[in-house]
Amino acid sequence: MSETLIKVDNVSKKFCLDLKTSLWYGIKDMTSEIFGKKKNNNDILRDKEFWAVKNISFEVKRGECLGLIGRNGAGKSTLLKMLNGLIKPDTGRIEMHGRVGALIELGAGFSPILTGRENIYNNATILGFTREETDKKLDEIIEFSELSGFIDTPVQYYSSGMRVRLGFSIAAQLNPDILLIDEVLAVGDMGFVHKCFNKIDELFPDTAIIFVSHSMPQVSRICTDLIVMTKGKSIYQSSDVSKGINKYYELFPRLIGNVASSGKAELESIYLTSANKDSRKIESFEIKHGDELNVYLQINMKEQLTNPYIRIVFFDKEQRGFGEVFNFIDFINIDQAKGTYTFMAHFNEIIMGQGVFSITVGLTDYTDGIRKSIFRMQSAIYFRVTSSKHGWSPIQFDPVWSQINE
Repeated sequence: MSETLIKVDNVSKKFCLDLKTSLWYGIKDMTSEIFGKKKNNNDILRDKEFWAVKNISFEVKRGECLGLIGRNGAGKSTLLKMLNGLIKPDTGRIEMHGRVGALIELGAGFSPILTGRENIYNNATILGFTREETDKKLDEIIEFSELSGFIDTPVQYYSSGMRVRLGFSIAAQLNPDILLIDEVLAVGDMGFVHKCFNKIDELFPDTAIIFVSHSMPQVSRICTDLIVMTKGKSIYQSSDVSKGINKYYELFPRLIGNVASSGKAELESIYLTSANKDSRKIESFEIKHGDELNVYLQINMKEQLTNPYIRIVFFDKEQRGFGEVFNFIDFINIDQAKGTYTFMAHFNEIIMGQGVFSITVGLTDYTDGIRKSIFRMQSAIYFRVTSSKHGWSPIQFDPVWSQINE
């Protein structure tokens, strides 16, 4: 059985909305502690206080990665700071076993007036490494960071991406038992981010990792367990990462995007049908993986258009387009006359996996080799796909499998 490196038992942390009040409470609590008086009950909120983290418990073993996700202000970074010892919990207990490598805030722990090389030694010392141990790792750290040309430059002149490179290189190359990562990888360029994840893969078997991010592709890439937080509390906690990611998306309202329009035409309505379901008659339109789907568009042509064509784009939960349809005037002939037209696009089989998706609609006029946008409505309508599969990717294929015996 894997060794438990992180144990959090019913941990809570409260803060005060007002700095002046917070300082006053701090003085009172310190005075009570010094003179042995009865301390304030940490389970009770005083005036202007609120719970940043409330009753969180979990364990992370060597070879596991726990993802902490939630909206801004959910308490994720506060929890990570308690794990790293930067602040102490008001209630509960935290046990950390082994050396901790942490990337909690961009540039945290760096002295801006010191060079990159000097900061490497400072950070390594904080992590518990001797100068001799750091000497042996120095070349690997510099090489991984790709900052050899700037390693003797003060960190205050580094870009945010350069600070990420240096911080991750120190934390990862010193092979910590525990690695805490808070959103900082969102700053680095794509090439270095891939490099970081390859390094995390290398560290994984011998490390307990806690990963905070708003990037669900990154979360699904490395996390073995997930906690979804809101207002300091856990609302989902499981090893079913894809289900937790869907829970995360439910925290955000589904907004219909603004319409970019030239005024020559407009989308009057859009609705969906599948079997006996009609999106006009139900609040949340839901279909199963493999079902058919009909997309109806009602478009009002306010002016004559020479060669209008329709574009439908499917977007996933990250608002990334993953599939699109152009009619290219091949299947639909729109009369040049003004008026209202209704079109239907029929899809025999929906192969998206479980989750919420949206459809963006656009109309373009293509005349004399010039393409002009008439209107575009982002996320004009949403629908949910249900599936027995809980994969994170937007597309779930159903190949016919067979075993080949050679």
